[in-house]
This record gives sequence, structure tokens and C-alpha cells, in this order.
Amino acid sequence: MEKDCQEMNLRKAAIIGCGFVGSASAFSLMQSGLFSEMVLIDADKDRAEGEAMDISHGLPFSRPMKIYAGDYDDIVDAAIIIITAGANQKPDETRLDLVHKNVSIFKSIIPEISKRDCTGILLIVTNPVDILTYTALKLSGFPENRVLGSGTVLDTSRLKYQIGEYLGVDSRSVHAFIIGEHGDSEIAAWSSANISGVPMRNFYEMRGKHKYEKATSHIAEMVKNSAYEIIARKKATYYGIAMSVRRICEAIVRDEKSILPVSGRMHGEYGIDDVVLSMPAIVGKEGIESKIPIDLDANEQRELRESADTLKQVLDEIEKN
Repeated sequence: MEKDCQEMNLRKAAIIGCGFVGSASAFSLMQSGLFSEMVLIDADKDRAEGEAMDISHGLPFSRPMKIYAGDYDDIVDAAIIIITAGANQKPDETRLDLVHKNVSIFKSIIPEISKRDCTGILLIVTNPVDILTYTALKLSGFPENRVLGSGTVLDTSRLKYQIGEYLGVDSRSVHAFIIGEHGDSEIAAWSSANISGVPMRNFYEMRGKHKYEKATSHIAEMVKNSAYEIIARKKATYYGIAMSVRRICEAIVRDEKSILPVSGRMHGEYGIDDVVLSMPAIVGKEGIESKIPIDLDANEQRELRESADTLKQVLDEIEKN
């Protein structure tokens, strides 16, 4: 595809929004070696230029790469367009409280992308990510597989970390998911959790632990409240989500077919339809290739439907406005 119809550059990424999350993501991606070109876009052009300069000065310690500030014309051939632009979550503010501010911002960003006939993948990171992934899907007209949100990839990483710490095991050996909304109604899918194939409850007992339900409930609460705890202390979270962005980009660029709990549209799974939720999916060069059904007990399925209902209520409110 030339600036209208330019061939996609599989080694190029675009980041829209150069706040804490956008700049941390750019830094993480620079270190990854995944891309040879990265354009940074922000309403504050000076901010984008400053971030590009600062990150570029570390390239002698990494790999050759072109990093620069640009505008929407520079995204046309990008393989992945990462959107981190939006208002930040404040102390005592839920992710859903952000919705009206950030939907309004997306209404100015997404049309700029769609009118340029981009053929890359849209990766939504701005919160509330499930709502904004749905908004981006509607506004962009892109195929569903090419619009995904960072979802509960970070929450799932937090869950694995906490389980690993509690059980004294490498968190990379923990296989468990946070599903549903990336927010207060998220669900820890304990019924399918395992440690390298050993069911979670069994491994728990092997480590001489007791009161399984109490412990897992405590861990789930710690994960759910992680962002609030961090924001209360340092006003923002950005390193963890930046590493999550990097992980998703790895799966796409390398066509890894990795299973990640990204935000995608539901089509009747677990009785849920026409809402974007974070669920395990195969992620590769085409974006979301397919969702992966995981075992959920009756209580988890009920909580998942309640999470979907919470998001639907917010979507209905947005439609009214």
C-alpha cells in the first residue's frame, strides 16, 4: 500500500499516546529487538519527540532501530498500531470511571486510523480496555481478529507471580488465567489452574498448605487490587503493562500461536454475546485466531456472565450519550 496503499512493514510498530504507558511500552519494545522501526504519536508533539530522542539514545546498547515522532500518515504501513492514549486512572477511581473521557478521545483517534486503510493490527491498551476495544472495533470497521485489547494479560501475570510467591515455585510454571473484565469484576479461573499440569489444589496440598479457598480468595483479591495499590503509592502503573504489550507483540510478530487472555468480542460463548471480554485466545500474525474454551465451574461461569453484564450496562450508557 503507498501512503494510501503501501505494503505492510512487518518490522514496524506505531504507538499512539506517549504518556507513562506509551513511553514505557516504547522502551520495552526497543529492548525486545522485535521491530526495526517505531513511530511515536502524541497530541503533544514535543512530548513524542522527546521520548523518541531519549529512547533512541539507548540504541547503541540494543539493536539498530529507527525511532521517531510522527503523525497519522506514518502508521499506514505499521504491522501493529498500539493505542495507549487517554486519561490516566486516578487514586480511588475505577477503570470504568474513565470510560466517558476515553471513549471521547477514541472518537478522535480511531477515525484517523480507519480512513488511512491501515492493514495492521490494532492493539488497544487504554483503560477501560474491554470497553475501548469494543469502541475501536465499532469505529474502525476492522475485522474482529485485527482488533484486540491487552485484556487481562497483565492481571494474569500478576496472578502467576502471586501464586509463585505463595507456593515457592517459578511463576513461569504456573498456568492460570484471570478472565472477564480487566477491572473490578475480573475472575480468577481457579478450576482450570495448574502448576505444570498438577491441579492447583493438589499442588497446594503438596506444599503443605491449608485453607485452600481462603488462600485463593486472598490471592485473587491481591491481584484485583494491585493497580489501586500501585497508583496509591506512585500515581500510575506502567512497567507491568509495558511488558504485557511486549509479550502480545512477540506473539503477533513471531506468529507464535501463543494463548493469551486478550480482549476480544464474544459470540455466545458461556451464554455471552456482543460484548468484549478478556478470554484466552490463540494470538498470532493475524491477531486473534480463535478463542480457547477453558474449564470453568458453575460459579465461575456465573461470575463471568455477571462481568459481561457489568460491561454491557456501561456500553448501553455510552450508546445513550
